[in-house]
Amino acid sequence: MKCSNMVRILFVTILFWCVGAVHALTAEQAKAMAIGGTESRVQALAKAAAMPDEKTAAFIQALADDAVKTAGGQVLLVKDGKAIDPVTGADVPLPADAEDVINNNLMRGELDNVLASLALFSKDEKRRRQAIKTLAGDNDEERLPLIEKAYAAETVPALKSQLELLRAAIMLGSSDQAKRLQAAGLLASSGDPSTKTVLLERLKSETDAQVKAALQTSLRTVEATLARGDKIAAVFSGLSLGSILLLVALGLAITYGLMGVINMAHGELMMIGAYATYVVQGVFQKFLPGLFDWYLLAAVPVAFMASALMGAALERGIIRFLYGRPLETLLATWGISLMLQQLVRSIFGAQNVGVENPVWMSGGVQVLGNVSLPYNRLVIIGFAIAVLLGMAWLISRTRLGLFVRGVTQNRPIASCMGVNTARVDTYAFALGSGIAGLAGCALSQVGNVGPDLGQGYIVDSFMVVVLGGVGQLAGTVYAALGLGILNKFLEGWTGAVLAKIAVLVLIIIFIQKRPQGIFAMKGRSAEA
Repeated sequence: MKCSNMVRILFVTILFWCVGAVHALTAEQAKAMAIGGTESRVQALAKAAAMPDEKTAAFIQALADDAVKTAGGQVLLVKDGKAIDPVTGADVPLPADAEDVINNNLMRGELDNVLASLALFSKDEKRRRQAIKTLAGDNDEERLPLIEKAYAAETVPALKSQLELLRAAIMLGSSDQAKRLQAAGLLASSGDPSTKTVLLERLKSETDAQVKAALQTSLRTVEATLARGDKIAAVFSGLSLGSILLLVALGLAITYGLMGVINMAHGELMMIGAYATYVVQGVFQKFLPGLFDWYLLAAVPVAFMASALMGAALERGIIRFLYGRPLETLLATWGISLMLQQLVRSIFGAQNVGVENPVWMSGGVQVLGNVSLPYNRLVIIGFAIAVLLGMAWLISRTRLGLFVRGVTQNRPIASCMGVNTARVDTYAFALGSGIAGLAGCALSQVGNVGPDLGQGYIVDSFMVVVLGGVGQLAGTVYAALGLGILNKFLEGWTGAVLAKIAVLVLIIIFIQKRPQGIFAMKGRSAEA
């Protein structure tokens, strides 16, 4: 008997705690949130969302989705043409005179904030992260209990830190001086740009001298953190651009730097690699949807082979007759570039096509509040390093590389030694074209693919090769990374167009002073 009474008491205690912790939706609450003036509805919404049950959360979501109607003072949820009582969940007849609940912009903003507050307790980390971002600009003190509850329950350190800063931003509006001072100290550790806005707005209305001094100190600290983040972001953007320029220029370093062919169709060979990636994506979407996230691994060799075969065909069909005549190769390859662009337009259309990132290349690493490193850019930087190392090994350690270097340094002697110079020329041009295809494959992951894809990079790639030193692999690396970082830093001061002009002027001045580039060619190659 005693055991039975103990169980009953325990059950009642748990039930009482649950009822105290979560308020069930009532008909009056539903009416208050749906009917009346905006201010009264907002107050009712905040009250109901303080500790909501599942029906309250569902009703708030329905309000946000414009799925609530009223008829004769009765509030109804409308789903698939059926009316449902939001309190009982029972189906009810839909009156003919039922009217939609209209939400103005203020009400919609409050609904979005409340739904974000509820999402703080989601099991999905991404939803919680997004909810924190949504609430970042909302400083309503009524949400403080909910945010503190979410802060206590959060287990991910990064999200817990963001919730702490969100709580501090709300506490800035408190009438308690101690809370405002505490909030100012907490916000000093934030690297989020929105924190600077919050501090500036609070400084305008703050009257307490002590709190004002604390806010100014925090503002200076936040501004220093943001400035450091901007520099990190500029360096990363420069490295990202430099890695793309490196990929583009590596192929040109062979066809122009080693072979002396001014290949104006180099950008179109990149375009072929990008479209080859698009075709492989389509094949995986249609025939291997379960393996779609790995299509890029198959696209890399396909892009290389497609551009390499096209390069070999161009070399055998046209360019081999024009060696030693740079002006003729320039005009011929320019005409080829126009033909290749029109060919692609005829096959794929004139509009850009989209190439999707695999799941493992989506998203990024959040380093600071204003610095995010996208995975696709990080992968491209790593890919550029891998291609560079592979090319360096091929040129310096393989039989083909030995023949290429021999033919480049002294063609007659290499021919006398039994080297088939014509075949070496074809292999070398195909190699440079294949690397251009790899560059196109990489570029497809950071933008749309279109017939004019290569036109935006051909001039920059020639500048990289000339600036680094014709035929010098190390110079190509230094020039590509240097131009990328310099361009991004100048963009922050002058804008994109003026930065491009400034970089071009600096290159012209450098070439005037040092025509051989960063690394000069030595030995017989220089004499030739």
